[in-house]
Amino acid sequence: MGDVRFTGNWNSVNAHTVPKWYEDCKFGIFIHWGIYSVPAFAPHTWELGEVDSKEWFADNPYAEWYYNSLNIGKGPTYKHHIEKYGKDFKYEDFIPMWKAENWDPKQWAEIFKEAGAEYVVLTTKHHDGFCLFPSKYTHFNSVEMGPKRNITGELTEAVRDAGIRMGLYYSGLIDWQYANDPIFEDDDLFGTASPTFAYADYSYNQMKELVDDYAPSVFWNDIGWPTQSEEMMPYFLAHYYNKVPEGVVNDRFNGRYYDFLTKEYKSGSVNRNEKWEMCRGMGLSFGYNANEGDDKLISVPNLISLLVGTVANNGNLLLNIGPKADGTIPEEQVRRLKILGAWLKVNHDGIYGTRCSDRESELLENGIELHYTQKDGNLNVFADHLKEGANEFLIKGYHGALRPFDPAVKVETEDTAEGLFVKIPEYKEDMYVVGLTNRF
Repeated sequence: MGDVRFTGNWNSVNAHTVPKWYEDCKFGIFIHWGIYSVPAFAPHTWELGEVDSKEWFADNPYAEWYYNSLNIGKGPTYKHHIEKYGKDFKYEDFIPMWKAENWDPKQWAEIFKEAGAEYVVLTTKHHDGFCLFPSKYTHFNSVEMGPKRNITGELTEAVRDAGIRMGLYYSGLIDWQYANDPIFEDDDLFGTASPTFAYADYSYNQMKELVDDYAPSVFWNDIGWPTQSEEMMPYFLAHYYNKVPEGVVNDRFNGRYYDFLTKEYKSGSVNRNEKWEMCRGMGLSFGYNANEGDDKLISVPNLISLLVGTVANNGNLLLNIGPKADGTIPEEQVRRLKILGAWLKVNHDGIYGTRCSDRESELLENGIELHYTQKDGNLNVFADHLKEGANEFLIKGYHGALRPFDPAVKVETEDTAEGLFVKIPEYKEDMYVVGLTNRF
């Protein structure tokens, strides 16, 4: 792929294929960190895709949408803001309060490494327009204000030093410094956002700036692309792929282009035949929400189930962390990352570098769910929702030996006419999903 030169037209760009590293890596860390991490507030309501957008925006559970929730002028976030900060306190007044005084990018990278993450995606500019990098095109950035640091640059260096690929998120369509009419429903996303050619040029220039300065392995655009400059899209993509031959982009380009599809909580449609990525926060928010304590975050068993179910069906999991304003990652989030990392260390051969098996995931009558991956002609079987104590299940139509990835898991098998009968006599809940393989 490194020998291909792309030119700024759709025919050329459409020849781009998903690089092997992105197919292989399976697990990444998303980071939402910004001005919104200071108020760190949103109601804990519902997952994206569960309710109609008219309900969603009024009670938005995304703390990183604090600006818009305030702008709507009603609802829990607005009420909280008026009570705590007063009517005259603007969103921008939080900037001096965001000091990132305890931020250590190397420590973050170590946590990501321990979690087993193969790539990281940082929000370089969210919808509030505040840039986490020094930009030639605006003073509204973290080097000149707030933390007074090049967050994108420092984290990129630390992550790469840890041997992990670095990706960058950019809010391509929405920037409330350019157009800040409140967004009440999905129709407003294109209807009121970025109405000018000036913003179309600005976002294009900044995207190019990020590519040229940081060469991100993933360019993760959000919401969409200004319609005024859609014809510049193939030129940007060609420029990116020429700069980063193994680069990859998501599907938020107005339906015109993607390397991989995205699913966000319950929103988005994906299939086993195309590469896709599941992104979500540990709670219902991406930005840190002080309302989401340990009991409001995804449980460890559900997190490991999510990873396995995603990978077995041709997806990657991009799991978000929401750091606090001081630059520390909340303890309850770190705990989940460490347990997931420990599980991955044991089961890595059944996850990384694998592909979809011809066998599709299946829910058995006894409530056990089986997921399958394959690698180099070897089959891996993951048994989920096992109960404390003895468990048994049948892998229909499979005849052959299997061994557990985890030597602590005892497994007994019997080949029958219907398939392989598997017994796990002493399952403990802290084993989580049990991985088996026919690779010896």
